[in-house]
Amino acid sequence: MSIDLLIKNAMIPKGDMTVKVDILVDKGIIVGFMEQAQIEAREIIDACEKLVIPGCIDSHTHINDPGFTHRENFLTGTSAAASGGVTTIIDMPCCSVPSVRSVDNLEYKLSQIADKAIVDYGMWGGVTGEDVRNNWLHNVKEQADYGVCAFKVYMTPSVPTYPRVTDPEMLEAFKSVAATGLPIGIHAENYAMCDFYVQKLKNEGRLDGPAWAEARLELAEKVAIELGISFAEFTGARLHIVHMSTGIGAVLVKNAKMRGLDVTSETCPHYLTINYQDAMSKYESFAKIAPPLRTVKDNEMLWQGVADGSVDFIATDHAPYEISTEKCAEGMNIWNSFPGIPGVETMVPVIVSEGYNKGKISLSRMVEILCKNPAIHYGLYPKKGAMDIGSDADFTIIDLDKEWTIEQEKMYTMAKYTPLHGMKLKGKPVKTIVRGSLVYEDGKGIIAKPGYGRFVKRQTISKLPRQIKF
Repeated sequence: MSIDLLIKNAMIPKGDMTVKVDILVDKGIIVGFMEQAQIEAREIIDACEKLVIPGCIDSHTHINDPGFTHRENFLTGTSAAASGGVTTIIDMPCCSVPSVRSVDNLEYKLSQIADKAIVDYGMWGGVTGEDVRNNWLHNVKEQADYGVCAFKVYMTPSVPTYPRVTDPEMLEAFKSVAATGLPIGIHAENYAMCDFYVQKLKNEGRLDGPAWAEARLELAEKVAIELGISFAEFTGARLHIVHMSTGIGAVLVKNAKMRGLDVTSETCPHYLTINYQDAMSKYESFAKIAPPLRTVKDNEMLWQGVADGSVDFIATDHAPYEISTEKCAEGMNIWNSFPGIPGVETMVPVIVSEGYNKGKISLSRMVEILCKNPAIHYGLYPKKGAMDIGSDADFTIIDLDKEWTIEQEKMYTMAKYTPLHGMKLKGKPVKTIVRGSLVYEDGKGIIAKPGYGRFVKRQTISKLPRQIKF
């Protein structure tokens, strides 16, 4: 017997323990596990007894291609993913031209990025207030039939080509998406509250970084989540709260789950590790995001939500902007600079270092929130997010003991900034393997050729099991 790839000396998760095995890969899929395999292989990778987990998934990226490639393109964005141990991204529908709100627009986007990707990628579908007003909701089912993983709506303005929804428009969107069985993800901030308090603080002359966070109140996210839960209960839709920033949000999601509602949530590494008072004072516009950074108490409550199942998985909201024109151009300040930060290449190491290595989460929980749960939620499991025979041979190999510092100028993203700059971490992805091919190796960089990554359609309509821990 001969195979394409043998990964030797891999420490793979078995619950909260690890076992040492050799992993057999052929034609891009896992075909077996053996102890000290004596088998002919075209390629051998020695994992050197480092942790090997299923390929990690970032299910919330804004790569901006096509249309805004001065910010990021699919080559740089997926290179950033590979360098951070991410083997699959799921890209948002809003930040491309045209925005993805129909199958025609989706196919155009796919045609423009097919020769660029380093890692595999799925797609979110789109639905906006304009789609409701113009009776274009037939596009929802058509996108679902094509294989998108979920649908996104904005309660606050996004980009001009992706209009926000009013409350009744959002209800209509919920109804249409509910009929597909797919999740509907909402950017949960009450628009009227955010707009009012932004104008209020601007009129008071506030130009400091923390003003942005203080204007977009915790209450604005709280009431938006509550409305979304009410709409989910009324329509039967699968509600997903994207980039949840507040501890109270985790409490609301937990309570909804306990009532038997199909409500899930994600949070991001920056909402777990940094706070607005420190980061926005230091980095100002380079720490400006929406929803904004919150408080140390929110960091702590969100970690608790990750541990107890209120937060189902981690994503990044990777949303880079061009520094010279969109973050600190002449005349820009905290109010008119663009809100967004890159994150896809720092997600895995931050969760490993600040979560697992510091004892906030177990090994099994880390695998769930980085690999398994997003794959299940978006209908890619067990092709992705699993380490089973027949699964895609996607692996993230992690050196749990490697100490290093995030340096923004060394990142693969085009946007060389991050409010995590200077953070000292313990634990780093050192090899990223996608469908049996090494695409990134620490010290050598990107190895795969552009276009290696493939579009992955949703395989199933699957739901996460109830995970709340009492």
